[in-house]
Amino acid sequence: MSKTVVLKCGGSTVHQLSESFFQSLKALINNNWNVMIVHGGGPDITNMLKALKIETEFFKGQRKTTEDVLEVAEMVLAGKINKLLTNVLQDKGLDAIGLSGSDGGLLKANYLDKEHLGLVGEVTSVQTSVVSLLMDNGYIPVVAPLARTVENETLNVNADLAAAAIANAVSAEKFIFVTDVPGILDGNKQLIEEITPSEINTLIESEVITGGMIPKVQSALATLSDNCQEVIIASGQKAIIEDGHFTGTKIVKGMEVSTS
Repeated sequence: MSKTVVLKCGGSTVHQLSESFFQSLKALINNNWNVMIVHGGGPDITNMLKALKIETEFFKGQRKTTEDVLEVAEMVLAGKINKLLTNVLQDKGLDAIGLSGSDGGLLKANYLDKEHLGLVGEVTSVQTSVVSLLMDNGYIPVVAPLARTVENETLNVNADLAAAAIANAVSAEKFIFVTDVPGILDGNKQLIEEITPSEINTLIESEVITGGMIPKVQSALATLSDNCQEVIIASGQKAIIEDGHFTGTKIVKGMEVSTS
């Protein structure tokens, strides 16, 4: 019986994926894993907005998505980044199909904060039939983080949160945040191989975990469940599986030692 792994690739990471990363995907598929990828695209969206001279506002560090910004976000996420990643996967001999979370009712969302954030969504439900059909037939679904409201309006969704919602919905056994760092580092900048939610909260409070790593670990914690008892933060610049074991930092539900 197949197991499922959902990988979330950050917008900058998409451009830096190594040959060993793609070989890891092949190894997973050869070992009867279904693979699915959700990607971001923040840096490319920012660059395109600058190139088009579209003014952007921020609220508490998050970009407000106006109609002009959404048009650019759709173009970059569902167009440039989605097709780039899909084409690279196919060049590496991996069958992949790109789609948007707004396709086939995959992601449904409500406005997160319409007044301050505009057309930004919070995922309310996931319709898994399309991606399950693709994975059952040997394809890697590559998903851009866009969603639709019940009124069929398109909303921009945080890629970390979109990936976490999808991982829960497809009952993924593994959920991997693919980043540009090897995992969670301790105060001495050494890799933490395994960590629990309570230990993560302690590191956030002591400001060992800071900046962009905070939403990643928070999304990881939200994904932990009886089915998905381990979430991994790993680097896309190296293999994500070695000798049958996943690399990076493993976030586990409790104090018990996990097994790969």
